Amino acid sequence: MNGSKPIDEVRRRLTEVGGRTAQDLGLGRVVGQILVHLYLSQAECSLDDIARDLGLSKAAVSIAARQLESLGLLRRSWKQRDRKSYYRTADDIATALHQGLLMLIRNKMGLLASELREAETQLGQNGRDAESTFVLSRVRRAQKLRDTAMAILENPMVRLLTGVK
Repeated sequence: MNGSKPIDEVRRRLTEVGGRTAQDLGLGRVVGQILVHLYLSQAECSLDDIARDLGLSKAAVSIAARQLESLGLLRRSWKQRDRKSYYRTADDIATALHQGLLMLIRNKMGLLASELREAETQLGQNGRDAESTFVLSRVRRAQKLRDTAMAILENPMVRLLTGVK
């Protein structure tokens, strides 16, 4: 551990796991690193603090912090006589994370719907060879699966149980 304290190694490893997880979800590595870093920090941190601690550029940290803030996962605050913005994780991080992930899934499902409609339109304009017919049938099946998944996400009972408005 190169003379570092065990707590530093734990924070470093968890921050990296958070980065990889966020990247796997399509949010970007920096987003996950910042969220975990702030979650494991007792005090609020400025963009400069976060950038220094994680070895990132201030611009990358700023962009990711805005993204996390828009998802409701970060809160911004100010200190008297200080022009910097400071960040901390949301008060109820579990609920915010849950709602943020559901919002992300809904957005991705919307993009998928657009791509499937476009694919269906393009395939419908082409000749009806065996390959086009097969791919068109798969696109239509994917649309039904997507519609079913969205029906589940939009079900009033699911929304009630997940606390999503």
